[in-house]
Amino acid sequence: MSQDSINRLLDRLEALKIGFDDKARPRLLKILGQLSRREIKDADALIRLHEMLLFICAYPSNREVRRRAEKILSSFKRRVESLREREADFSAFIDPEVSGIVGTAFSSTFTYDIAHWLALHHPKNLTFDFDGYESDARLGETLPRFIPLLEEDALVEANVPFREWMRLAAGVERQEVAWLLESFRKLRVSAKERAELYDSLQLWICWHLNKYSASRTGHRAPLRPREIFYHQEALLRRKDVSLEAELNSPPFELKKVSPRDGRALLDFALETSAARYRELYGFTHGDFQQVFHTHAGRGTDIYFFGVPPERRLPVRAYHAALIFKNRVPIGYAESLTLFERMEFGFNLYYTFRDGESAWTYARALHLFCQLLKARAVSVDPYQIGHENEEGIESGAFWFYRKLGFRPVKSEIAKLVEREERRLASRENYRTSARTLRKIAEGHLLFTLPPAPRSEWDNFHVRNLGLAAQRRMAQKFDSDSLKFRRASVERVADSLGLRVESFREDERRAFSDWSLMLALIPDIERWTTDEKMAVLNIIRAKAGRDEARYIRLMQKHERLRREVIKLGS
Repeated sequence: MSQDSINRLLDRLEALKIGFDDKARPRLLKILGQLSRREIKDADALIRLHEMLLFICAYPSNREVRRRAEKILSSFKRRVESLREREADFSAFIDPEVSGIVGTAFSSTFTYDIAHWLALHHPKNLTFDFDGYESDARLGETLPRFIPLLEEDALVEANVPFREWMRLAAGVERQEVAWLLESFRKLRVSAKERAELYDSLQLWICWHLNKYSASRTGHRAPLRPREIFYHQEALLRRKDVSLEAELNSPPFELKKVSPRDGRALLDFALETSAARYRELYGFTHGDFQQVFHTHAGRGTDIYFFGVPPERRLPVRAYHAALIFKNRVPIGYAESLTLFERMEFGFNLYYTFRDGESAWTYARALHLFCQLLKARAVSVDPYQIGHENEEGIESGAFWFYRKLGFRPVKSEIAKLVEREERRLASRENYRTSARTLRKIAEGHLLFTLPPAPRSEWDNFHVRNLGLAAQRRMAQKFDSDSLKFRRASVERVADSLGLRVESFREDERRAFSDWSLMLALIPDIERWTTDEKMAVLNIIRAKAGRDEARYIRLMQKHERLRREVIKLGS
């Protein structure tokens, strides 16, 4: 079959993948049958088929449609090998939008934590990629820790064959990548120092996706859902979704996942993210003992988790979630919460953006707000296109605006009002990329009662840190150790505490919080109850469940007022 004929079949599949009526299903099955028998000789066409099949697996109209899509996907390793034998151009397979297809490979400078995980789970499928590598000097300084006599070569010679040195040091039974990562693991340094040392090398690792279940092609939820949801009607669109109604709807039923299943879920999250060149803080450092699951409806399962005490941020609470649709991973969300204000990031993988994006967003946000009691939701400028051309091209701002988010900067609000008038009065009008970039210079906010509409408008958590730097420079000669020690002593004295009795995690949390509390001028005059409440908040920061930390914080009105003042 000619490439033109293949493209026509793919065009028909594109139109039918969201057809859920009785007439569309037979036609969809017929096209899937035809494509299953066709040999595709073009990488772009094969990728296009791959992405549509994944979409169909996530949004199937019936059991047979899903079964056929899965069957064709199971043939992809053979199809990719066939392209390789023809010496086809494989460059399209490394694009971040489509990377991770079984049988392909891609290179990335994975961080230590990701590289170490990959070396543990896929040791035979990793190789170093030294094409264009420009950090030989760093290698020469670091590798002698693991390779005896390498200094003789590395410190004085040019063009040192580091790959040969590593190959011989690793031996015939090990790949160089797995050997080097294991060598780093054995270093007698802190976890932070180990990661910094490895990351400074900027090593490119090529991941060969030879295993079907480890590729995007075969990634399916490690924990099975109740049942597959088959779509019988048109997909829900943005106009069908009211964010306010969703956030005021009945709460989700939640189930805590066992530590064993939590570990499997987080391993999966890290793997499916790495296959897309992505690294999410919560996936890398998630707390497998605090994973919660809910069935969000329509075949959607959401797994929510935080990070353990040693990985927490100084002030905000961090949480993340992985989202599945009929066992297929379709996206993720993450939040940074302070009092009732939550910065919420949401990302649907490219393949699934023709699906029920607004509904999925609303359900995920509902879960986060339920667990963290957030009433003011902030969207970072990056999400809508600030230094993010993908957000500009997709018109991400209008996605949020139509859900009810508003810009907080007055000049941007006026610009949005002008654009909305133009959209209402001019047929086929589209907001220019230049205007979208101006709109993306400020964050968006969505508030629900009882959160006041404007209190958080000008708040930025970064302002807390910048205020601390000014105090450090003015009062402590820019000496961070003196500043931290003095802050701990002052706050401990003001609150009447003995820090020596704290656990290690509590001491770390208290030290970080002291840097902010020391900025409050009259904290020593707070009531005993107010001081005790601050202590309980700090202890909760180091506790098992960081959501409790947020709930306690929300009850401290005086602390809330002072923090908003400092950060605005």
